[in-house]
Amino acid sequence: MEIDKNQLLRFTTAGSVDDGKSTLIGRLLYDSKSIFEDQIAAVETTSKRKGHEGIDLALFTDGLRDEREQGITIDVAYRYFTTPKRKFIIADTPGHIQYTRNMVTGASTANAALILVDARHGVIEQTKRHAFIASLLQIPHIVVCINKMDLVDYSEEIFQRIMHDFEGFSSKLYVKDIQFLPISALHGDNVVNRSTNMDWYQGAPLLYTLETMHIGSDINKIDARFPVQTVLRPQRDEFIDYRGYAGRVASGIFRPGDDIVVMPSGFASKIKSIDTMTGTISEAFAPMSVAITLEDDIDISRGDMIVKTNNQPKAVQEFDAMLCWLHNTAAKSRAKYSIRHTSNDQKAMITNVVYKIDINTYAREEDNKELEMNSIARVTLRTTRPIMADEYRENRATGSFILIDNTTHETVAAGMIV
Repeated sequence: MEIDKNQLLRFTTAGSVDDGKSTLIGRLLYDSKSIFEDQIAAVETTSKRKGHEGIDLALFTDGLRDEREQGITIDVAYRYFTTPKRKFIIADTPGHIQYTRNMVTGASTANAALILVDARHGVIEQTKRHAFIASLLQIPHIVVCINKMDLVDYSEEIFQRIMHDFEGFSSKLYVKDIQFLPISALHGDNVVNRSTNMDWYQGAPLLYTLETMHIGSDINKIDARFPVQTVLRPQRDEFIDYRGYAGRVASGIFRPGDDIVVMPSGFASKIKSIDTMTGTISEAFAPMSVAITLEDDIDISRGDMIVKTNNQPKAVQEFDAMLCWLHNTAAKSRAKYSIRHTSNDQKAMITNVVYKIDINTYAREEDNKELEMNSIARVTLRTTRPIMADEYRENRATGSFILIDNTTHETVAAGMIV
């Protein structure tokens, strides 16, 4: 299979504290020669100042000064690099359990997830949590990197045991592809180059796995959805009669002449033109930002959605969703939150917790309905006005939302409509 050299692979790293995520990414960047000499010099200087014998690879991703001083990663660090075969965006997320929300953020647009497991400790609760979130977000590929193999004498038996443990619970997940790699990020075994210490492993190293991994488009090209962000009414004489509806195409394709419906009002019309900063275009598709004009003068405002007449989402005010509770303050019973779904902002209430997920067994807990930080649950929500929604498994853009605390304006939960 020929790989498109311009194709972009987005992947996220996840694991528990000190599993070596930042070191692994640093090794990938360093051994693939994707780091500028001045960056290497700066990290070498910092490494010496901190008393390290060699170069501290983790510093290539721990870019914030506070993180470097504490020796931990506390936010999502995005890095970009290119090899002759492919372009990459990495989201390096923190391993601390209180920062699971960052893993949700980093994984939300990923094509693949690298889940690190410390070979000394094996599968732990955070491993299961990250695997479940990757499954929930429908990331098609999981690469389980069993790291620090140098600290267990490169034991094939330990690798096989951890792989067996992971397969035991991952059989309950909805993941298309799971691969296992024994690595040492610190020494570079099976990261960019094959390991000479693990002749028993016949698979490819990590970089080759990422370079040759098949990735399809995660954009729904069938269901045309255009959430309206604002209405354009220029005051200049040449545009005095212009009324355009600006936004970003969430999915599908729009063309002039298409029969459309504006939701939730249900008014019908045809697309007159599709305009950009550089002129009129013949079609618009995700994720383009455009302005659409219609043949008819219809009352449209922010939060409305333009869709094809023959392919409409559901307009719902009550719906079920899988919810990841991200805040350290527990959910309040029947409290009102702000929901942000595409360009639609309004009030919402959690009316019922159907069940919670026990992250160790993946069993449904129907008696325990307290939503605390890192809880994952199926809930029922009610909104003050309709939202135009598709199921997350069909359309990521219109099947996802966040909940915001009305007092602090902090994001408290991320949800996927089911």
